Amino acid sequence: MNVFYNRGGVGDTLIIVMNEFDDKNRTFERKGDAVRIFDKKSNVTGGFNLFNASNYVDVAAKGQVELSEKLVEKINEALTKNGFVERVKADLSPKFVVGYVKEKEKHPNADKLSICKVDVGTEELQIVCGAPNVEAGQKVVVAKVGAVMPSGMIIKDAELRGIASSGMICSAKELGLPNAPEKKGILVLEGQKYEEGQAFPLKMA
Repeated sequence: MNVFYNRGGVGDTLIIVMNEFDDKNRTFERKGDAVRIFDKKSNVTGGFNLFNASNYVDVAAKGQVELSEKLVEKINEALTKNGFVERVKADLSPKFVVGYVKEKEKHPNADKLSICKVDVGTEELQIVCGAPNVEAGQKVVVAKVGAVMPSGMIIKDAELRGIASSGMICSAKELGLPNAPEKKGILVLEGQKYEEGQAFPLKMA
């Protein structure tokens, strides 16, 4: 789940994104200040819009809202007050973490892509990476599935030229870091200073 708020851009509305589905099947149900967006075929909830959000939650973000147990609780209270019984749940684990590239092999269907096995502490991810400087043995920053990049892009499970990829190995520029080099290439961390799975903090916009 990801939550967004931009009072100056879209008004006093909290946008809650939960699941994806085909836009052709998208429909809505409004109760008071809350709108449920869902797939009319599967009835899967894609998310909610909460109007007059400042009456229910205390947010001052301009873009992505940092999730917390308290915020999730307040959102669920707001949904209840407006007549919805469904509850939202959030994975509060860090989405930008330090990873260790255990293996790298050439993509069989693309000369400029590599298939990497990356240890992120709690699991090993297969990530297809196009950076020319990625190598086995590096400590890197991984944006896990569900991460929201500074550009606004949400990281999703993908398939690149027939190979599954879960997450992204990031460059300094993609992370919005100051003085990031313009040349293409991932950010390689000093290995001794970082542990696999350690959160890599980004300043919220």
